[in-house]
Amino acid sequence: MAANRPRTSSFSRNIAVAPVPQIPGLKHGPNGTMFLSSGISDLDKILGGGFSLGSLVLVMEDPEAPHHMLLLRNFMSQGIVHKQSLLYASPERDPRSFLGTLPSLMSSKDDKSRERDTEQDKGLRIAWQYKKYFGEQNSEVQLGGKAEYCNDFDLRKPLERHFLSGQRIDCISLQDFPNLDPLRQCCSTFLAQIPRCDGNMTCTGRIAIQSLCAPQCKFSNNEWDILSFIRSLKCMIRSSNAVAVISFPSSLISPSSLKRWQHLADTLISVRPIPDEDKDLAKLLTGYQDMLGLLNVHKVAHINTQVPVILEATTFSIKLHKRRSLILECLNQAPVDGSSGASYGSSGNCSGSSKTGNLDF
Repeated sequence: MAANRPRTSSFSRNIAVAPVPQIPGLKHGPNGTMFLSSGISDLDKILGGGFSLGSLVLVMEDPEAPHHMLLLRNFMSQGIVHKQSLLYASPERDPRSFLGTLPSLMSSKDDKSRERDTEQDKGLRIAWQYKKYFGEQNSEVQLGGKAEYCNDFDLRKPLERHFLSGQRIDCISLQDFPNLDPLRQCCSTFLAQIPRCDGNMTCTGRIAIQSLCAPQCKFSNNEWDILSFIRSLKCMIRSSNAVAVISFPSSLISPSSLKRWQHLADTLISVRPIPDEDKDLAKLLTGYQDMLGLLNVHKVAHINTQVPVILEATTFSIKLHKRRSLILECLNQAPVDGSSGASYGSSGNCSGSSKTGNLDF
């Protein structure tokens, strides 16, 4: 009698797949993609795992608030903690001084208090028989290596100096360049040392460019030159083990150039502040007083696939947990008069207000 064999499709091939080694700071995603952490655990969850390796991320700044600096600081600190090569370009005269503003790792004591507070904020009232299952899930998250992939950072404390020593951190001032050719050459030299090698990936890198086309840059009015630089950087990033994050003031760019820049981005994010005295918005949203700003995800990278990523929500509130760690939350509608008092989920529509806007609930 023939031995029982599992039935396989005629289109499948029996190939022994070797286990892929786990590299600190990297996560394996679907379709053979790899992810680098953004430094914000909530943003990693929103994007499906983080920033795709070999992708270009554009962040549209807001002229009224520097919320984009929070994203850059966490992105750079996460790379330094993982001992990844870093290239930082800024329109400031002394860009290396920006390293002193990077947030520090949050201690394990603060992590435990945050987990305890989040459990209390959820307000879960369950039978004592089911509490053990929630404990098992929490232990799996801790054993899954969250600290190895994405860390929590304390924005009130600077990063320790021992993280900065012995690492490759290149800082470039954009004021010194008459055009973008020197910056293009610096990025090419930086990425040449971390080539893509799928069989033996040993190192990764990050590129952070702050306020590209800022007014203090000599090339700020040459939008075509900047567009050419973004296109060439995207081509170089594709063939290397790195992620590039570029923030730029969208209000200083013409609408036609802005659309071209958005089309080149693999992941597109925008940030904007919260009005201080907007009574209508305060009645509409829960936790309005604790919000620092809003983060909009306009585009998510889908590499090695033609299926677009569909998010449950595209607008999130930026908050500080105990004025320390940066968190993102879905917008919830405040209870209206005569309702049961429960907030609406992120997938529902806001029916309690007659105003229409680009906020998602």
